[in-house]
Amino acid sequence: MSRKINRIGIACCFWLIGVLPAAKSQDAEDRQLLHSGDAGRQHWMLDGKWQVAVDWYDKGGADEIIRNKQPAGKADFVEYSFDNSETLQVPGDWNSQRPELKYYEGSIWYRRRFDCGVKPGKRYLLDFGGVSNRCDVFVNGEKVGSHEGGFTSFRFDITAMLRSGENLLLLKVNNERRVDAIPARKFDWWNYGGITRSVTITEVPDVHISDYFIQLKKGSRSQLGGWVQLSARDSKRAVTLEIGEAGIRKTVYTDTLGRASIDIAAALTLWSPENPRLYRVRISTEQDCLQDEIGFRSIEVSGTQILLNGKPVFLKGVSFHEEIAQRQGRAFSESDARQLLSSARELGCNFVRLAHYPQSEQTVRMAERMGLMMWEEIPVWQGIQFTNPVILQRASTMLHEMIDRDKNRCGIIIWSLSNETAPSAARNAVLTRMAAEARQADPTRLISSAFDAFKYNKNEILIKDSFSLQLDVLAANKYMGWYHPWPAGPGNVVWKSDFNKPLIISEFGGEALYGNHGSADTASLWTEEYQERLYIDNIAMFDKIPFLAGVCPWVLADFRSPFRMHASFQEGWNRKGLLSDRGFKKKAWFIMYHYYKSMDEKIKPPNNILQLPDKQ
Repeated sequence: MSRKINRIGIACCFWLIGVLPAAKSQDAEDRQLLHSGDAGRQHWMLDGKWQVAVDWYDKGGADEIIRNKQPAGKADFVEYSFDNSETLQVPGDWNSQRPELKYYEGSIWYRRRFDCGVKPGKRYLLDFGGVSNRCDVFVNGEKVGSHEGGFTSFRFDITAMLRSGENLLLLKVNNERRVDAIPARKFDWWNYGGITRSVTITEVPDVHISDYFIQLKKGSRSQLGGWVQLSARDSKRAVTLEIGEAGIRKTVYTDTLGRASIDIAAALTLWSPENPRLYRVRISTEQDCLQDEIGFRSIEVSGTQILLNGKPVFLKGVSFHEEIAQRQGRAFSESDARQLLSSARELGCNFVRLAHYPQSEQTVRMAERMGLMMWEEIPVWQGIQFTNPVILQRASTMLHEMIDRDKNRCGIIIWSLSNETAPSAARNAVLTRMAAEARQADPTRLISSAFDAFKYNKNEILIKDSFSLQLDVLAANKYMGWYHPWPAGPGNVVWKSDFNKPLIISEFGGEALYGNHGSADTASLWTEEYQERLYIDNIAMFDKIPFLAGVCPWVLADFRSPFRMHASFQEGWNRKGLLSDRGFKKKAWFIMYHYYKSMDEKIKPPNNILQLPDKQ
């Protein structure tokens, strides 16, 4: 399996090269790039209805299914058939498409027939945006590979398996939770199964551009650095990089590994939330060319500040799951991404935490176009078996797949290695190794992990986790007033750190059922007023943290979780959302809205934020 390049960025050789026109629909542009075949890269989209067979008891290898066995005589029969089977929509989770699969954890076989004209001198690459959570892939009865991890994309070269005319693609998809998996068996979100993101076949030249990385060099705002990798290990092949609007046209040559290095001085308009400028970048060889939209910005830390393009920036964030609560299903479409990201923008955010796993490429690209900085993480979430030797391998694979896909997306400023992992020597060893791998794969971004274990001294909250030494940005999940009692009045809580580094409050908040009103001082009543009070008190605490560089409430919208079993208030939902499961704004929404708005207006938030209007 080869390292994949960004699928939506794969394109063609349009001669119009330059900065994207602001008024043009970017969604339409992406579709044009993905489907265009006028420059040597033909694409077959395999989205749509796939035939399925639910393997309730996990029959195993099921050779007759893989080989598509058919009765050969009157005495023959097979104990399965796709011919009159039900179908499932791809992309999409199976849990929300059929009532009997709502809680299903097991295996389902997916089948899709497709035509593909096989040409000499061409290779055919099968791309999956995401399959939850593991799968085996077969083409025309031959196994082409397996993949584990429901939130990262992967690719197989299926050239040798294809035949001209009709072909048969088969997947065995399994979403069982396991104690030795990532995430581990117990995680606080819905276990969606299925082919949850798009499936594509791409035709490329035999020697083609297989990967590329083009960003500003670390510490620079005027020097491009990176590389282009070809599929063949041939030296002295010419590779041309063009950014028309910036007046850049540079030809470089590959080394013996088929890699061409890039180091170019450039005068660029830098990407920022206020001006999310993207450039049309064209990469070409004699046989191949592709096009991407890339923004350029610098991201660094200086002491306790985060610097965007050399200037301090405060991250006004929110976290969200890749779920549409109103549909009770996994988000998968452009409109789904727009719904989630538009809500974040309406809240006043310049930053989103894509929790707790890499979300779809279209979400990442749309957020970048909307001027949202991003935190992207892999699902190393609680309960991970750090002493198990396979964990490092699985975590490393997911980390590299996340970076491979999104390393050219300037909107991503932080790679996160984990969330709420208990301190231990084994954890520190695994995460230290991963931090080093992340920096080697991408030296331009910041590294973080979200912690929830802290020490206390009277009214002080102390950051002492030794793994913090490996991070650029510290992150604290701290539910003061919900899971943790206040050690003093919110305005009197003092945060202290052993590390001269910026801190993000990466999670805070509490649960409330929308429309449930009452006391603001009793947690067990699950009122909007209690949640609102928590937000007011937390903001009072934030103002006393001198090294605070950002806040990120948990969470944008109520989300599904079988862990949440309170019959009156939860019923399978985590109710920490600022929005309800139907998209209605809770009172806490307006607290965060006005807090962020006050920052935009460069004024201090009112001392009594309770007096703010209850609507925008």
